[in-house]
Amino acid sequence: MDAIVQSFPIFLLIFCRITAFFVVVPVFSAKNVPNTFKIGLGFFLSFLIFLSYGMKQTIVPDAGYLLYVVREVLIGLLMGYMVYLFFSVVQTAGAFMDLQIGFAMANVVDPMTGTSSPLLGNFKYMLLILVFLMMNGHHFLLTGLMNSYEWIPLTNEFFTQLENGTVTDFISRSFANTFLLAIQLAAPMVVAMFLTDVGLALLAKTAPQYNMFVIGIPLKLLVGLLLLVLLMPGMASMFERLFSILFENLEQLMGKMQGVRSNE
Repeated sequence: MDAIVQSFPIFLLIFCRITAFFVVVPVFSAKNVPNTFKIGLGFFLSFLIFLSYGMKQTIVPDAGYLLYVVREVLIGLLMGYMVYLFFSVVQTAGAFMDLQIGFAMANVVDPMTGTSSPLLGNFKYMLLILVFLMMNGHHFLLTGLMNSYEWIPLTNEFFTQLENGTVTDFISRSFANTFLLAIQLAAPMVVAMFLTDVGLALLAKTAPQYNMFVIGIPLKLLVGLLLLVLLMPGMASMFERLFSILFENLEQLMGKMQGVRSNE
């Protein structure tokens, strides 16, 4: 009984970080994933981490224990948010594409998040999830979560790093990088639609008798769908590159939380 009383605070800290990670991270945080599965998976992983790592730790449940709980929840949320940022790249790129093609008028509700999302963004997001699961990316996420206790132990100085501004600065720069990646991902479609608009403008100048609203909208739809078909074979390599950047940034984030200066 004494061993259970001594071990429960450590297990609770591990459980807080893992469940906070599952609340934010894509795939696991989807609305169509049952909450009982999320809690059960979090409990199972917490138990495994506790047996391999937590048995060696000692924490006194004093008045500062609540700060430990808040710290672990923040660490889990930040790690999950970093993964979510890079998954939202395709939805942002899809929003740019929809705006140029004309699909922005038909936004749909994403069943994974329950929010309104662009049509092409939702399509690319489903492809991204499919490629992520095919390459066992969820296994890499769980492995990274379990290895986070080697980078960021339960006795870490997370609040000190948060006060120094290193973590917030890195997250801000990561947000800017994801926005830049979204623009790069949508650049071929945006450029093609811009050239289509230029061609329609020249046609309107040379042949004013044509109704550009009747010709332009179907033409942009056809050009956009044709270009989307041409870009489909290269999406797998683009997603693979996106995942590599994601895991690099996740490793750098854990280094920032630990206080290690990683290579930019």
